[in-house]
Amino acid sequence: MEKYKANPKTAFMAGLYEKLLKDEAETRAMAEKDPSMKELVEADLVSIEEQKASMLAEMDEIIKNDFVEEEKPKEIVMEFRAGAGGDEAALFVAELVDMYKRYAEARGWKAILMEKTENSLGGFKDASLQVKGVGVYEDLRWETGVHRVQRVPETEKMGRIHTSTITVAIMPLRKKSKVVLNTADLEMEFSRAGGKGGQNVNKVESAVRLVHKPTGLEVRSTAERSQGANRELALQILTAKVEALQEEQEAKKFASDRKGQIGTGDRSEKIRTYNYPQDRITDHRIKQSWHNIPVILEGRIQPIIDALHEFEKTGKAGGEADEE
Repeated sequence: MEKYKANPKTAFMAGLYEKLLKDEAETRAMAEKDPSMKELVEADLVSIEEQKASMLAEMDEIIKNDFVEEEKPKEIVMEFRAGAGGDEAALFVAELVDMYKRYAEARGWKAILMEKTENSLGGFKDASLQVKGVGVYEDLRWETGVHRVQRVPETEKMGRIHTSTITVAIMPLRKKSKVVLNTADLEMEFSRAGGKGGQNVNKVESAVRLVHKPTGLEVRSTAERSQGANRELALQILTAKVEALQEEQEAKKFASDRKGQIGTGDRSEKIRTYNYPQDRITDHRIKQSWHNIPVILEGRIQPIIDALHEFEKTGKAGGEADEE
C-alpha cells in the first residue's frame, strides 16, 4: 500500500482500500463467531473482493501512466546552425530562435537562450535554446532537419530572391539516458562567461566547454551562474547529443522499415520551406502548406504542430504542397 499512499493521485483510493480490508476482516470474524451468519455474509465478501480488485487495477493503471509520463522528456535543447546563405541564413536562425521562444512562452514553457554566436548584422551563426515544460518533446521532436527560406534579403540591391538554409536539431534531456559517457573520453575547459549577469560573470571562469573525443561533439554552457552547474548541464546536453547521434545513425539503417514516419529524424533532411514571395510555409514531409508567415513567426506554429500529430496518427495530410 505504501506506493499507492505516496502518490497523491492514488492516496485517497489507498485509504478506501484499507477500509475495505478492515470491513472484510470484520465480516469474516462475524461469520467465524456465528456460523449461522456464514451464508448471509458470503455475498458481502464477494462484493468486497470485487471492489478490491477493481480499485487495485485502477490504482495500478494510474501508477503506470505516471511512470510513462515521467519517462517522457520534459526538457530539450534546440540547436540551430546557419547553412547556405551566409549572413541571410544567420538572420533566419535568429528569427526562428525567436519564433520558438514565443511559442514556448505561449505554451507556458520556459525557454532559455543558452549560447549564441552573432554576426555583424545581429543574426546567429549558431545558437542553443533550452526549453522546459510538459509535452515539450512530444510537440517539438519533429523540428529536426533543414529549414529553408526563400526571400529577397534587405542587402540585395537587384531584388533577386535568395535561398538560404539552416539546420535545427532537437535533443531530449532524459532523466535516465541510455548512454553513459566515459570520463576518459571527455575534454573539459573553463572560461569566463561574459555578457550580462553582474560583475561575478566576468571575473569567475563559470563557462564550461565539454568535448566528446570519440565523436568530436562539443557543448559550451554559460546559462548557469556557477561552474559546477554549467558543468552538470553541459554533461547532460553532451550525453543527449551523443544519444541523438546514435539514434540518428540507427534510424538510417531501418528507415525503410518504419511505417508512418515523419521524416528520418536526420538533421540533413529538408523538412520545411518558408517562401516569402508566395507568403507560404510548406512542410515537405506531410505535403501541407500554411500562409501568413509574419504571424507564424510570432510563435503561432500550433497549426503546424497539430498537423504533424495528425499525420502521425492517420498518415494523412490536410493540404497539398507543390513546393520542391
